Amino acid sequence: MTTFVGNIETSSRPHNPMINAGAIITSSLIKSGMNMSDRFDFVLHEYRKLAGGEHVGFDNATFLSERDTADRNYALSYYMKENNCFPPKAKSLREELDLYFQLCSLETNCDTLAVMAATMANGGVCPLTDERCIAPQPCRDVLSLMYSCGMYDLSGKFAFQVGLPAKSGVSGVLIVVVPNLMGIALFAPPLDKMGNSCKGVAFCKKLIENFNFHNYDSLLHADSQKNDPRRRVGDRDTELVISLLFAAKNGDLESVRRMFLQGVNLEIADYDGRTALHIAAAEGHAHLVKFFLHVAKVDHRPKDRWGRLPVEDARTFHHDECVDLLLRPILEDVGSKTSVVLEEDETSSDDTESDSDQSTASSSTAGLAFTSSRSKKSSYVEQHQPTQSTPPKRAPQQDLDVQRRFSVKTNLHFSLFRLL
Repeated sequence: MTTFVGNIETSSRPHNPMINAGAIITSSLIKSGMNMSDRFDFVLHEYRKLAGGEHVGFDNATFLSERDTADRNYALSYYMKENNCFPPKAKSLREELDLYFQLCSLETNCDTLAVMAATMANGGVCPLTDERCIAPQPCRDVLSLMYSCGMYDLSGKFAFQVGLPAKSGVSGVLIVVVPNLMGIALFAPPLDKMGNSCKGVAFCKKLIENFNFHNYDSLLHADSQKNDPRRRVGDRDTELVISLLFAAKNGDLESVRRMFLQGVNLEIADYDGRTALHIAAAEGHAHLVKFFLHVAKVDHRPKDRWGRLPVEDARTFHHDECVDLLLRPILEDVGSKTSVVLEEDETSSDDTESDSDQSTASSSTAGLAFTSSRSKKSSYVEQHQPTQSTPPKRAPQQDLDVQRRFSVKTNLHFSLFRLL
């Protein structure tokens, strides 16, 4: 009696149809103005609609056994009758309980139960016949009840560990609904002390270990190692690209930051090769450009299918702040290349000096007066022009400095032209 009292609302009516008291009241509400045989036929027809025409029968032996051992159910019924729980048009208590016992004696098989569960998973539409069997609102209510109290006293723990709507029976059967995917029916008669199938519960736990079917496996930072057959290959990447590019287009820094913290690759591109940096630069969102360059450290020179860089998009739409932000890393790259050029020039100057030393040594032996191509030209000029008109000679180190400055300027100009 304490179990029943615990499920009484303030109006003294049971609100949980998954236990005996609520199931008795629910059966008394079904077509209460009709005779008993028509009410039974109505429920049987509705069950067969849920099953897509599959087998749903009646076991008379179970019915007789239920009626002969109904002392507890009679006690609950008289208690509820005292509290005016039955509808005004209800028949006699014996007739109402007979209907309840008949509905408890329906029989079926695993295939049929799986179709019924699939109908619930499909929002009340039978997947075999495409017939609407349950309206969306009642379907949602039934799944909520199955989730919260469909496994007897194990319901709370089952919702915590498995997180799926389920209903077990003392025959050893268990149905599980995976919304928008499938229905599962299991039959394993050995029961635990709470009246649930031991192997059925173990199967559900193993299922959740490998697939993200738990009600809260769809959270943002959920375990990504689990399989999700509801998601097609490539869907996640497509959604990420669309979300990222739209966030860049709208200047939504919070969404971009959230994706970055979730480990999303912010350099992913669409089918045209355009990245979020391209979009942010073209739209003039300087705060996003700063985030991409300074925080996310993305590549500042990605090229789309037309070979365009983000800095070119910013310049095309006259977003000067974005142009300045994008030019800084480019100039830093050019500066690093310039330092490499200087090092190469110093190496080549050392080689030139060593060559000139060797040329001096050979000229003293052969009687020639030149040390390099420049000294050769100056020697020729000295022999064929008057001494007073000869321009002053520059030291070799000055010539080297001129060459070095020219080389740096040339490489700097070429690099900027090529990159911009």
